Amino acid sequence: MFENLWLIPLGFVAGIVGSIIGLGGGIIVVPVMTILGFSHTVTSSSSLFAAFSNSVASSVSYAKQKRIEYKLGIKLGLMSVPGTILGAFISSEASPSMFKILFGIVLVASCLYLFLKRNMESKSANMTVKMLVISSGISFFAGILSSFFGIGGGIVFVPLMILGIGISVKHATATSQLILMFSSASGMIAHSLLGHADFTYALLLGIGAFAGGIIGARISVDLKENSIRILICVVLLAAAIKLFLDAIES
Repeated sequence: MFENLWLIPLGFVAGIVGSIIGLGGGIIVVPVMTILGFSHTVTSSSSLFAAFSNSVASSVSYAKQKRIEYKLGIKLGLMSVPGTILGAFISSEASPSMFKILFGIVLVASCLYLFLKRNMESKSANMTVKMLVISSGISFFAGILSSFFGIGGGIVFVPLMILGIGISVKHATATSQLILMFSSASGMIAHSLLGHADFTYALLLGIGAFAGGIIGARISVDLKENSIRILICVVLLAAAIKLFLDAIES
């Protein structure tokens, strides 16, 4: 266990970043563990444990700041659960090379999201019946992504809440953490039942992610995102390139 203590600071950094941008810490944890040679099933399941720990800590802090839309968050979270179960089963069938290529694409998409986020403007909030049906389908898809990659699904939920439903960026980021409590919890249970989980890795990552979630939620209030957005994108693109190269060589 002692040789794996580096997972605590990894979870801590991922928790801070995930809490601030609303994507979940898996966007940091998964590429690092994948590049270091961990199997994709262990990586995804461990990341979901960290995402759950991070979402609990972040949600508590965001609740105190009154930034969470509870009804919306609970609805979207529950809608994602069936997708997370399916995603866990799909991950068992994916080859390591396929996982690396697909996750590299997710990382590139995450960078695009980070740059587009500053231009996102909320419309008037309006959850119509049509929007509810669309949100159900999108949430199911986000659940699959969440469990398959171990990323929580924030890359889908945050734009959906801002552009589709019409809530502010700060409220969307906070509400995303509440949603991740549902998607990550159901995903990690499914992975555990399938025998994918390594509970030592999960515990160490979870400890770091919990602390990072608390700090990230606090500093997000006054943080100017431009600098950290650029830094994160550089790291994610470098990780994506590495994953693509590894997939080609294998």
